[in-house]
Amino acid sequence: MSSQNMSLNLKIWRQKGPKAEGKLVDYRVDNVSPDMSFLEMIDVLNEQLVRKGEDTIAFDHDCREGICGMCSMTIDGKAHGGFKNTTTCQVHMRLYKNGDTIVIEPFRAMAFPIVKDLTVDRGAIDKVMIAGGYISANTGNAPDANAMLIPKPIADEAMDAAACIGCGACVASCPNGSGMLFMGAKISQLALLPQGKAEAPKRALNMVQVHDSLNFGNCTTHAECEATCPKGISIEHIARMNREYMKAAFTYYEKKNAGGGV
Repeated sequence: MSSQNMSLNLKIWRQKGPKAEGKLVDYRVDNVSPDMSFLEMIDVLNEQLVRKGEDTIAFDHDCREGICGMCSMTIDGKAHGGFKNTTTCQVHMRLYKNGDTIVIEPFRAMAFPIVKDLTVDRGAIDKVMIAGGYISANTGNAPDANAMLIPKPIADEAMDAAACIGCGACVASCPNGSGMLFMGAKISQLALLPQGKAEAPKRALNMVQVHDSLNFGNCTTHAECEATCPKGISIEHIARMNREYMKAAFTYYEKKNAGGGV
């Protein structure tokens, strides 16, 4: 592709607040370098709007390195643009041609209410994490590296699950608005490791209960979540989460029917 700067036609969702009516607004942005990231391109547009005295476009961002998961937006109908293993901030304008029209919208999901423009409230994901995405352990000196032996295939699978950045692309891509790929990754990561097994039943029950109470939908295995996940998280982790939940629910009701503590 030519290294010359481009001009692009953008259709961007503008919405002044959570209860305001939103709409797509047309913009033209010039002098876009192919080496710019997608967010830098929006920065250029915002600079143009500032010079005109207009309200800038609100969007989330932080690290701009594909780590934090903040850059949650839908590009041409696909979360993060639909590019494999790529967050919005890692999308570069060399992927587009001079004169292209790009439609930019916020993540669409019941669990992610719009705050303003392209910014959504993804606090529901934090609440699911708070419900059990951790282990309880006494702190102290770090153990020796070989004190707890973990087979490499299991360690690798746990690390693959831990790669989830909680961006919410899985939720925005799922036709049901399900957060089960995110939740499955967090449950799976800890269920695989000995440090997480002690609290595994409680974790699975609590996280699923909170997930279902926060307007997330259920998984019906469309696998759109896996296709758009910027970290390539496999839906196999949803299957493990379901197994962990079923084991925990069986134990819970067995103890409850026996009159014991849970």
